[in-house]
Amino acid sequence: MAATTTPGTFDELRLRLQELLPKLASGQRRIARLVLEDPEGTALRTIGESAELAGVHRSSLVRFATMLGFPGYPALVRLCREQLASEVQLVRRFEQAQQHGEAAELFAAIADDDTRNVARTFSQLDQGDWKRAVSAVAQAPAVHVLGLRKCYSVAYLAAYLLHMVRPRVRQLGTTSGLLVDELRDVAPGDVVVAASIRRYTVDTVKAIAHARAVGATTIALTDDPSSPLARIADLVFYVQTGSVTILRSLTAFTSLVQALATAVAVELGASSRDELATDEQLLNEFGLYSES
Repeated sequence: MAATTTPGTFDELRLRLQELLPKLASGQRRIARLVLEDPEGTALRTIGESAELAGVHRSSLVRFATMLGFPGYPALVRLCREQLASEVQLVRRFEQAQQHGEAAELFAAIADDDTRNVARTFSQLDQGDWKRAVSAVAQAPAVHVLGLRKCYSVAYLAAYLLHMVRPRVRQLGTTSGLLVDELRDVAPGDVVVAASIRRYTVDTVKAIAHARAVGATTIALTDDPSSPLARIADLVFYVQTGSVTILRSLTAFTSLVQALATAVAVELGASSRDELATDEQLLNEFGLYSES
């Protein structure tokens, strides 16, 4: 039972094991459950300790890892350790937030972090890549935007703003279970903009890979060069997300997608103004907003 692709993150490993679990032999099933139920322990135990807990020989753990596509058992353990590290970071951010007990002190710390995040994000932009991204989004027949879980709001904002300045922009993944169906509409020459930060969603990674394979230009908004999106996308922009808050900040994402929509509007010129005028006319026609 050979794995088709080697899991690159613990989330991918978890999905693979959940998929294989009913098909595994009893010893393999015990190993899989040990990894799924106690990844932290798997990250810290020796191979002998894990083998004893699973009731198998050490060589069974090695064969199990090889079956999943890993070169050996340590590579499987590495994903569990990355999972443990991400959870430790979450706990540390919670403790940092607690340290800023006074509201004024906490607000000041958050504002300082977000100011640095925005400044560092824009200072690291490659100007050549930025111009290529703006041109691609402005000229593409259609633009598809994807962000899941925490990055869903980033994708919503990007799709909303881009649709205000050009036609044929849509957000992917808004309906549960239909992402694969939506990806059928991605065509050569289109642009797919995807946002994802650690821990990276498998569907986002697969969607970018598919879009590039069919000939669409792919643009990734992600957090660092180790991101799987950075290895796949045509154009990659790194967004700073550090914060004293419990979860990472999306403020720099907001600034970046606003800058992208503005730059696209400037490049499109008159046609973008026409889109905005039509939008304003429809808003008035439907009486969408309440005027005081």
